[in-house]
Amino acid sequence: MKKFLFIVAVLAALAAYQLRKWAVAEGPLPSAANVVIAKGATLTSVAKTLGEADVIDKPWLFKIFARFEGLDKKLRAGEYRFEAGSSIKQVMDKIAKGEVFYRRMTLAEGLTTGQILYQIATNPALSGEVSFDVSEGALLPETYTFELGTHQDNIVLEAKKAMDKVLDDAWNGRDADLPYKDKKQMLTMASIIEKETGVAGERPLVASVFVNRLRKGMKLQTDPTVIYALTEGQMEFGRSLKKKDLSIDSPYNTYKYYGLPPAPICNPGRDAIMAAAHPAQSDYLYFVATGDGGHKFSKSLNEHNRNVKAWLKKILSRN
Repeated sequence: MKKFLFIVAVLAALAAYQLRKWAVAEGPLPSAANVVIAKGATLTSVAKTLGEADVIDKPWLFKIFARFEGLDKKLRAGEYRFEAGSSIKQVMDKIAKGEVFYRRMTLAEGLTTGQILYQIATNPALSGEVSFDVSEGALLPETYTFELGTHQDNIVLEAKKAMDKVLDDAWNGRDADLPYKDKKQMLTMASIIEKETGVAGERPLVASVFVNRLRKGMKLQTDPTVIYALTEGQMEFGRSLKKKDLSIDSPYNTYKYYGLPPAPICNPGRDAIMAAAHPAQSDYLYFVATGDGGHKFSKSLNEHNRNVKAWLKKILSRN
């Protein structure tokens, strides 16, 4: 009897050794893959799902090892990313720890709220619909992470909270004597800066031009505000502005009306907001594109006109 029990014990030990060896061996998955574990899934259904996705080749072993390790009650629902060759133990540990896969969404600087909401609405990994109104300029351009099935409201609320924080910090630390009545006006200025230049080093200089013009009671005369008036922030303009466009009767037409427009024209990024809060110290009142992505700044209209002629000459030579 003792001999029999000894043999049984040896066989059990060998079986346990072999099972563990199989559990830590490289799995069949040829390349990284995502698998969704449904809510309420049982250990059996989880093992089946993983087997059908070729993440594991021994679903029966997955169930045995999960029970042996006491992890069968800890498997959490969600989307998981498994690397090529993941072992059964690695797969099981990831699910038991709830190490779900986080997707990423980048909201680019300079998009209007309408464009951002469309981007969110058309993302197939999100659920539901945005259930509240979102004002222009209220969302911080940033990269946001989320789980599969996250409600669209969550992304919007996170972006709004981030913008509120950045704007509050910038407003509280802004330079003295800026011509803004409140932080909304500073955000409006930032949105214009964002649309005027994509060159990081130019943003404070662009800000200085518009601040100087406000202080002198000059019209801002900035094209992006006219484009916003024409498109109402819902689409790309798709062409160059024409002279007749500048006559549109809109409070966003800064060629027709003095001061800042009534609200932002896009969602500016952190750098544009900081430029609005800390414009460069300059005497510049004008700027024009150089044709290579940057701008030429000037203090007088005569100087500006010469720069415009130089820009037109460069454009004509290219054509």
